[in-house]
Amino acid sequence: MFGIRYFKSSPTLYLLQYRRGQIVREGVGASFWYYAPTTTLVGVPIGSQERHFIFEAVTQDFQRVTVQGQVSWRVAEPRRLAQLLDFSLRPNGRGWASEDPERLAERVATQAEVIVQQQMQTLPLTAALGAAASVAAVMHTQLAAQPEMSELGLQVLGASVVAIKPTPDIARALEAQAREAHLKAADDAVYLRRMAAVEKERAIRENELETDVAVELKKRQIQDAQIEAEAARLRSDNALRAEQMSADVALEAERTALVQAEAANRRTQAEAEAFRVAAVMQAFGQADLRVVQALAAAGMQPGQLIAQAFGDLADKAERIGQLNVSPDLLQTLMRQQPTGAPS
Repeated sequence: MFGIRYFKSSPTLYLLQYRRGQIVREGVGASFWYYAPTTTLVGVPIGSQERHFIFEAVTQDFQRVTVQGQVSWRVAEPRRLAQLLDFSLRPNGRGWASEDPERLAERVATQAEVIVQQQMQTLPLTAALGAAASVAAVMHTQLAAQPEMSELGLQVLGASVVAIKPTPDIARALEAQAREAHLKAADDAVYLRRMAAVEKERAIRENELETDVAVELKKRQIQDAQIEAEAARLRSDNALRAEQMSADVALEAERTALVQAEAANRRTQAEAEAFRVAAVMQAFGQADLRVVQALAAAGMQPGQLIAQAFGDLADKAERIGQLNVSPDLLQTLMRQQPTGAPS
């Protein structure tokens, strides 16, 4: 009514009241009455603001990538910003009279895009796809150091890169390359696993062969020891046999010598007996036959004498006509026959 209006600002809006080109009131959270025909209100938001961006960039190897991110800032010096950009409010106090507040966000986003473009041009595609965090850190540092940001009185609160994506064709190619790399890695893993299994199997076989060789060597040592023991036993037996044979030979030699000596003795005895018999026979040959018979009959038993008589009768049987022998004589001879004498 009559141009007098009431205005109340929020805690995040820095308000400047101009009257006849001079600042008559400024601050946050102000509330007052003013005369609209002679007052200009300037409202600078000092709260945190953010701007999303998405654009295409070219990498070092001339590959296109899509970068998506966000940058946030706040107005640290609202009076300086109000002097450079038009933040005057509409007469009704709702909204800004110019488009400078919206252009401020575009200017900040443009600065961020320029920094990201420069970073992308220094990285190859494969490195750029995994450099979101490092690019965001560089963007935050360089954006805060931009002269334009300090001139506008802005303070960078943060910067982030959400994603860096290649074109669909390049993405499929990279996927195929990565897939082939993974498959090759899987094949290499299978190969290494099989090689490890072969190596372990070879080690097991070597251990088994070494064990077999050790067992064979032990068996050979045992066999050699047995052969050596058998050879020693055979040598001992041969030595004993040789000693036994030597003893037997010596015994046989002694026996031979004894037999020879006995034979010589018997020969000597036989020669002596033969000489005695020859001498006796020679003596008997020179003696009378009747004398010899008489000597032979000396000491004979009656039965022997009767038998000799019968022998003489038999020698002269052609001259005897008839001879009678009584049974009594035979019985007497049989009773007188000595034990063991022939009948």
